Amino acid sequence: MKTRITEMFGVETPIVMGGMTGVGYGVLVSRILILCLMLTASLAHAEEAGWSHYGGDEGGSRYSAAKQITPVNVDNLVPAWTFSTGDLAKRDRKTMRNRSMQVTPILVDGKLLVCTPFNEIIALDPASGKQLWRFDPKIPTDEPYPANKFNCRGVAASIEQRRVFAATNDARLISLDLDSGQPVAGFGSGGEIRVDPGLDLKWPDEFQITSAPVVLGKTVIVGSSIADNRRVDAPRGTVRAYDTETGALKWSWDPIPREEKNSASKSRGGGNTSVGAANVWAPMSVDTKRGLVFLPTSSPSPDYFGGLRPGDNRHANSVVALKAESGELVWSFQTVHHDVWDRDNPAQPTLVTLNLEDGPRDVVIQPTKQGFLFVLDRETGKPVFPVEERPVPQGGVKGEVLSPTQPFPTHVPVLVPQTLKPEDAFGFTPWDRGACRDLIASARNEGPYTPPSEQGTILFPMSAGGANWGGVTFDPVNQILYVNTTRGLHRITLFPAEKFEELEAKNPKKGVSQQEGAPWGISLDVMLSPLGAPCNNPPWGALAAIDLKAGKILWESTLGTTEELAPLNLALPTGTPTLGGSLVTASGLVFIGGTLDKYLRAFDAKSGKEIWQGRLPAAGFATPMTYVYKGTQYVVIAAGGHGRLDTEPGDTFVAFRLAGPGESPSLRSRTIDRPGGRMWVNLAIVTLTIVLALRGVCWLFRRRRSFGEKRAPSFRGL
Repeated sequence: MKTRITEMFGVETPIVMGGMTGVGYGVLVSRILILCLMLTASLAHAEEAGWSHYGGDEGGSRYSAAKQITPVNVDNLVPAWTFSTGDLAKRDRKTMRNRSMQVTPILVDGKLLVCTPFNEIIALDPASGKQLWRFDPKIPTDEPYPANKFNCRGVAASIEQRRVFAATNDARLISLDLDSGQPVAGFGSGGEIRVDPGLDLKWPDEFQITSAPVVLGKTVIVGSSIADNRRVDAPRGTVRAYDTETGALKWSWDPIPREEKNSASKSRGGGNTSVGAANVWAPMSVDTKRGLVFLPTSSPSPDYFGGLRPGDNRHANSVVALKAESGELVWSFQTVHHDVWDRDNPAQPTLVTLNLEDGPRDVVIQPTKQGFLFVLDRETGKPVFPVEERPVPQGGVKGEVLSPTQPFPTHVPVLVPQTLKPEDAFGFTPWDRGACRDLIASARNEGPYTPPSEQGTILFPMSAGGANWGGVTFDPVNQILYVNTTRGLHRITLFPAEKFEELEAKNPKKGVSQQEGAPWGISLDVMLSPLGAPCNNPPWGALAAIDLKAGKILWESTLGTTEELAPLNLALPTGTPTLGGSLVTASGLVFIGGTLDKYLRAFDAKSGKEIWQGRLPAAGFATPMTYVYKGTQYVVIAAGGHGRLDTEPGDTFVAFRLAGPGESPSLRSRTIDRPGGRMWVNLAIVTLTIVLALRGVCWLFRRRRSFGEKRAPSFRGL
């Protein structure tokens, strides 16, 4: 007779009453062993650590449960594979200087999904980096270039609907089939919809989309990136939601309330009809359980003069929670009132659960350019830790109406210095230190929120300083937050708008903007010494670990060296400006790129010690990601440089893994390809050159002397 065992294994195993034959018993055992192995492997792969969203998970924690790579074995990492997008070969140098490779890949159903700065969407094999499919939306790449460079930070996917969603620099939302990479015909027109900016643009790419969409159920949501400082009536910062199947618009939400009946419009003093921006250019996050999407809004237009928009300007510069299905406002918390310093909320609101004394609490963490961390209740938007309204400097330019106070978190220490005096100036020599001291002394400098002025006002940290779009990383097990910051100085100088053309002609390489429609233009300069170093003390880039519950900074480590900036690749440990974020693993490692030198770094999560560096073909101004695929953990980062920072362009994704049997890291990777390695090689070459030159001079001198002695007349015998 046959049993279900027969049906399961596909063979007829004879079953004998009172016992089993030897052959049947052996076959059965072998089949059971195979089944157990298959089930074990299946369960193992099912539990493999993934990275299915831009920030690792839908809340952007950037935490991975992967444990294969540890502080003990991280020095055994080797390159697993590289993938070149081909942009260096097919695009001209000028175009490449106007793009930035800031993408974080996502892993969905065995496909590593990436996008290029030119919005090509590519699926790669996670183990080999081999291209599986590729889609090119063919965005225009002719001049004028996009205001915020050609850029794509990532894509989103829905495994249930087998869709990939991507937004483009020319403001399209595209839906692709996850399996084939082909446009989904039923979505919009031929798989795409064009996002309407709502007004005529000054040039085609004044309005673009650079961050990944977010998907919740059958709703896909996009923000926008808008040119800074160009005009008062800038494009609106409307957030839009579309049906994932048809592409039909489900709702739109303007951070600037236009209707007088809206209570928030009273915070604008009648300036709400022409003002634009307050857009969401940074990544968003979603809470599926609550059906909410969280938005980090930016400053209203123009950035550095608010006289045409008096009041607090709600819901600009805010963390906003909307119902993802309808766009209904749930709550809003403003991090800057009446922004005239370009203090956008620059990063994804990170959704985590804090284990507080009164029990677990779901929160939203918003880092800022000022170096603050706002921790808000996810249900209400109320601060979890105290926030004080403190008086700030007054006395803006004519027509300005400043907020008398600004919100300051008091529990979590500020992440960066916010004040400095002339005597705090930095320089490598007394000469350049003195030049920085004079430069600082000449500007208006009364601490945070000193208003822009004709005299020139110090903005510290600079507008790209503090935390930026790399956001924060949170370890939910140890309850520790990690964040990288930039420390630098900007000088903001306002001038009468009628002088714009004159000043622009005199300063073609400086950040001179008209702020068209406003009575004041703006000049924005990085405060550097005559030797090109920042006028504030190092570190200029740092990575820190914070215990939010205790309100303590546990450690801070310098991030980056001057290897790509200084002569002879001198790798001074000063830190560099940092763009891109970090990730943390369950094994206790923090991985981060984001510096001007070409390295992916690993830090011990407990001590902050830098314990590994992996050389990259170009600077990695992107957030790395990690995953376990078929039993192997990989760490992947995009290495493409940054056009605005004038770094060497690249187009490569680099994956690292632990060395396998018979493998080991190369001698070069342990010596030359570490910070300082090139410096010692160059110093050795210079020293050898000097020694050889001196030996050559000595040889010539001896040869001439010897030749002279042979030519001298002999008087012997006279």
